[in-house]
Amino acid sequence: MNTDQPLNAVGSWWQAVLAGFVHAGTPSVPFPVLAGILAVAIVLSIPRVTWRWFGLYVTFVHELGHAFAALMTGRYVHGLKIGLDHSGQLVSSGRRGFSATWSGFWGYPAPAVVGVALVWSVTAGWAGAAMSIGALLLLVALIFLRNFTGIMVALLSAAVAQLLVMFAEPLTVSYVVLALGIALGVGSVRDWFKVAAVHTRRRNQLASSDAYILARSTGVPAILWLAGFAVVIAASAVFSIWLLWGLPGR
Repeated sequence: MNTDQPLNAVGSWWQAVLAGFVHAGTPSVPFPVLAGILAVAIVLSIPRVTWRWFGLYVTFVHELGHAFAALMTGRYVHGLKIGLDHSGQLVSSGRRGFSATWSGFWGYPAPAVVGVALVWSVTAGWAGAAMSIGALLLLVALIFLRNFTGIMVALLSAAVAQLLVMFAEPLTVSYVVLALGIALGVGSVRDWFKVAAVHTRRRNQLASSDAYILARSTGVPAILWLAGFAVVIAASAVFSIWLLWGLPGR
């Protein structure tokens, strides 16, 4: 067996990841192309048939938001799970109070924040860096996953990211990153309306709501937590629209 082949493959992958950190400049996005990107983002995040699968990725980002916020405040992340019904669960331990609240908040806003960060990376000429960082983070996330669905979502997402990093042209990467960023933003809005409905029409599911859990642990009414989610999501949407409006080539 030639042991050089796996080493060469890893070396080629790493060089491709590093190549993503070269500043490429802001791409030109003609209006027809932008319209097509918006259409792709909507197709991913609106129809039930596609949302059934893309929603798993949005849930993955949601749970990673909880995990990253937990790690930021010194909490220990034991693992996370993702269900085929778009449910998710993060298990972490640490001090009660601010760290638990901070971690609990950054679930629903996470896809919107990641989405606007991806849109910004394209407008700033760093789409390749965004994809390279994403490819690495998806691999690291495998450490925390504790169920088959979550592992499969991470592996498929990581595979797509790795293939784009290694084989796609910079302009193609920019378009993909832009579509993904917009789709995550739309998905975040969709999930917010879903959790809001839990507090109005499907109150038998309250135990699954981050806002309800935060309300029970802090004493702050759930409606204020829902409003907090909405403010971050809306701010991300406004910033994304502003960035898109400034793209050259329109």
